[in-house]
Amino acid sequence: MGAASFLRKLIGGGSAGIDRRTENLVGLCNALLAESGEYASTALARDALAAYRELDDPCRGEFFEMLARHYSPSPDAVGRAAAAYQAKPSPENLIELQAVVEPARQELFHRLNMAPGGTAALVEMRRQLLAGLRQHPEWRAVDADLMRVLRSWFNRGFLRLERIDWHTSAMVLEKLIQYEGVHAIQGWRDLRRRLEADRRCFAFFHPQLPDEPIIFIEVALTRGMAAQVQPLLDIRSQVADAAEADCAMFYSITNCQEGLRGISFGNQLIKQVAEDLKREFPHLRRFATLSPIPGFRRWLDSVLLAAPDKLLIERLADPAWHLGEIPDALEKLLMRFCGYYLLKAKHGLEPLDPVARFHLGNGAALERLNWMGDSSESGITRAAGMMVNYVYWLDEVEKNHERYFRDHDTVASPAVERLARECPLAQNG
Repeated sequence: MGAASFLRKLIGGGSAGIDRRTENLVGLCNALLAESGEYASTALARDALAAYRELDDPCRGEFFEMLARHYSPSPDAVGRAAAAYQAKPSPENLIELQAVVEPARQELFHRLNMAPGGTAALVEMRRQLLAGLRQHPEWRAVDADLMRVLRSWFNRGFLRLERIDWHTSAMVLEKLIQYEGVHAIQGWRDLRRRLEADRRCFAFFHPQLPDEPIIFIEVALTRGMAAQVQPLLDIRSQVADAAEADCAMFYSITNCQEGLRGISFGNQLIKQVAEDLKREFPHLRRFATLSPIPGFRRWLDSVLLAAPDKLLIERLADPAWHLGEIPDALEKLLMRFCGYYLLKAKHGLEPLDPVARFHLGNGAALERLNWMGDSSESGITRAAGMMVNYVYWLDEVEKNHERYFRDHDTVASPAVERLARECPLAQNG
């Protein structure tokens, strides 16, 4: 059965049940998989991607459905090859089993990548696939295969680290303003301040996406470990002498390509940037983050529903609770709950907080909680204004990383551990 006929049957109904644009793309994909010539394959890949770009949402859904079902391995063929290998585990039978198990869609993705701009097109295809994944869980196999090929193409060996400064192309600078996902860049004046002599910005680029940052990180060179983000973001702040800095503060890291979600770049980026900064500024003694705690307030609200605390409930019920004088008792209580959240609240065996999982998994240590570290509306809403410093001790990063994944152990300072112990939840438990 041809792919177009198969899809027509799958969707249900006759030719009226499937859009002609989808049929055309199916035919091009089949021809591409059957073609052995390089020149003709490149032309077919270009035509197939052009046809894909013409699809609307319903047609893309038809195409993804076809990829999920029609281009999956044959259960019968897999069963026969597995039985043959089990009966005789020879190299030949293993090779045959591997060939049968690999979905045809993986080969299709590789061949589509032959077209000019193919890599960018497949990244965009995965972004669109992810947008419908919740409504169509049957597409998960397509996502897994697409992610597998993208991960191989976007490994560290292909990525290029570049420093971003005011002389970088305007196209890339505009992308930074567009993509910044932690602390929004308020126009060109704001961006320029973030690129001054006491600041650094680095990004990973891929040869096939030369003007598209994959991920970028913003760094402030400071005297002492910063506890509040607003001074770092103040466009009127005086430019400091980088030669006097003893600390590199990573205050924002942004993944730019939704189609590469789930592929880890941050770990490699932070470590590479730390090494480069250490070479440029040998006097730097500490590499630390000033990180958000995005899930703290939501977790706190759920905890208070189960184990109500009168002081917290009454004060936090007021949207303007953080304005004016804040009682010391409230500050101490919130700090203790936050310490407990970061160290004791779990998602399986790992911290519940996603930023904590990221940095601790990279080998950082949880060093300090900062009261009103982010007093913006977003900071108050997500984390009751608090931020946290994670420290990357370069000589201990690998050891901490192994300890985290082997023992699920969080490396934290005594001060943070004390806050967690003093939390009413710890005492009640």
